[in-house]
Amino acid sequence: MRALPVGDDALLVEVASGEQAQALHAELLRRRAEGSLTVREIVPAARTVLLDGLADPVRWASELTSSEVPPAPPRARELIELPVRYDGPDLAEVASHWKVSAREVARIHAGTEFTVAFCGFAPGFGYLTGLPARYDVPRRATPRTAVPAGAVALAGPYTGVYPRSSPGGWQLIGTTEAVLWDHARVPAALLSPGARVRFVPVGDA
Repeated sequence: MRALPVGDDALLVEVASGEQAQALHAELLRRRAEGSLTVREIVPAARTVLLDGLADPVRWASELTSSEVPPAPPRARELIELPVRYDGPDLAEVASHWKVSAREVARIHAGTEFTVAFCGFAPGFGYLTGLPARYDVPRRATPRTAVPAGAVALAGPYTGVYPRSSPGGWQLIGTTEAVLWDHARVPAALLSPGARVRFVPVGDA
């Protein structure tokens, strides 16, 4: 674990894996809830956690890098179900990469419980983990100039849903009508770090 100062009152903590980042995020949330950590924001990413608004970043850098982080506790949050049609234009390519049929891709994906590891790229976009490493897929060699909102996509170890139309290089395997970001909703983002997610096939999927 390595802690790097960011400005006057923030700290970026680097760890070795996504699992460690999730465990550290959970532990920091626990400390803030119990009152032993005062911080404005705790923002996880792939292998880092940002603490913004710390009163004493130097002390926390020393404390965090010298302490053991316990494994993330079992997920007790409510399960979010997203309806999905497995009709994406890259479904056949993913099936070929996995060496299974397109129908089997849908079955495997829908049979997995995902966790939102972190959010980014666009408001409402969550990076979901849960598929075994053998199902990692490469990004497209040529990104699309426009991916439609609601596209369910894979890249590397992650699943994601595009909350709005944007360029993108992920492999598109399906579509959902779920609204990932709604500024009139509280909270605006449907998905947040730590959330449990399952995709539920609809239609002919």
